[in-house]
Amino acid sequence: MTADVVRDVVAGALLLSGAVLAFGAGVGIVRFPDLLSRMHSATKPQVLGLVLVLLGLAVRLGGVPVVWMLLLVVMFQLLTSPVAAHMVARAGYRTGKVQPELLAVDELTRDLREAERELAERGEAAGAASAELRDEETDEDLDERAGEGPHEGPDASGGVSGA
Repeated sequence: MTADVVRDVVAGALLLSGAVLAFGAGVGIVRFPDLLSRMHSATKPQVLGLVLVLLGLAVRLGGVPVVWMLLLVVMFQLLTSPVAAHMVARAGYRTGKVQPELLAVDELTRDLREAERELAERGEAAGAASAELRDEETDEDLDERAGEGPHEGPDASGGVSGA
C-alpha cells in the first residue's frame, strides 16, 4: 500500500463520517418534536459533520493554501454556529415556541422576572423624583421654560411669528 492509497482511504472515511453526521442532523431537524431539540440537532452534529468533511478534503487535496482556507471555514463555523443557535433559542423563547414543561432548568424566566422587578423599582424611584421636582417648580420657572419671547409667541395675525 502506498501513501496515496492510505491518504485516499483516510479522506474517504472522514468524508463519509461527516456526511453521515450531516444526514443525521437533517433527520433530527425533521423528526424532533420541539424547537430546542431541533436546534440542538441542527448545530452540534452538523458542525462536527462539516468539520469532518473539511478535514477529509484537507487530507485529500493537501497543499498549504487549501488547508489554511479550510481551517478558516472551520473557525468561522465554530464561532458563528453557537451564537446563531443562542439567538434562535432566545427568539423562540420570547415568542412562546419553547415548551416550558420540557425544560429541566429555566434560568431565562428567572432573569427576565428579576430584570422586570429592577425596572419597576427604578420606575417608582424616577416617578417619585419627578413628582418632587414638579412640586418645587414655581410659576416663574414655568414661564422661563416656556420661553415666550417676541419671536416665538403668536403674532397679530393669529399665526406664529418667526416661522
